[in-house]
Amino acid sequence: MKPKDEDKLRAIALATFRLVEQTGLSGLTMAAIAREAGLATGTLYVYFKSKEELLTALYEQAKTETTATLMQGDNPQDPFKRRFQRMWTNWLNHRLSQYAQMVFLEQYYNSPWFSEESRNLSARLVQAWLDLFNHAKQQQILKDVPTVLLLNSFGGSVRETANLLRAGTLPHDDAHLAMAFGLCWDGIKA
Repeated sequence: MKPKDEDKLRAIALATFRLVEQTGLSGLTMAAIAREAGLATGTLYVYFKSKEELLTALYEQAKTETTATLMQGDNPQDPFKRRFQRMWTNWLNHRLSQYAQMVFLEQYYNSPWFSEESRNLSARLVQAWLDLFNHAKQQQILKDVPTVLLLNSFGGSVRETANLLRAGTLPHDDAHLAMAFGLCWDGIKA
């Protein structure tokens, strides 16, 4: 059996992300993905046996990539606020540059296709991040509230800031990004 073509896999992923951004996950069909990727539907089935297999594989790929970007440039010796701001900025930049992928991740997470396997992968991938937040709570740097609330405040800040930037409602400059981060930080710091 010959190996799968990386260019075709990339085309399938990008086509899926674009279609989910445009029309949502529920109406997504293998035929539409193949057409958007410039492939025959039969070729798509050579790569993925079913829509569920395709969605699961793309979730694993996108979640792994997104999580890796969060910790890029992290220096454990830096003060927590600097580390937190780097993560916030990393995630914002990733969300802006990979918007369709992020829409896919959110829709998949809230879909019936989100499996226990996907949930476990997600938990493993974010464990270092959870540990960092929990450590900051123990040191009374962050509010002593359930970590999931801290994570949701962080993620919500990034998502909504990205939406404002994409819509042109918020200028994309250092001053406004500093304000947006400051609001997020003020909301979770102890």
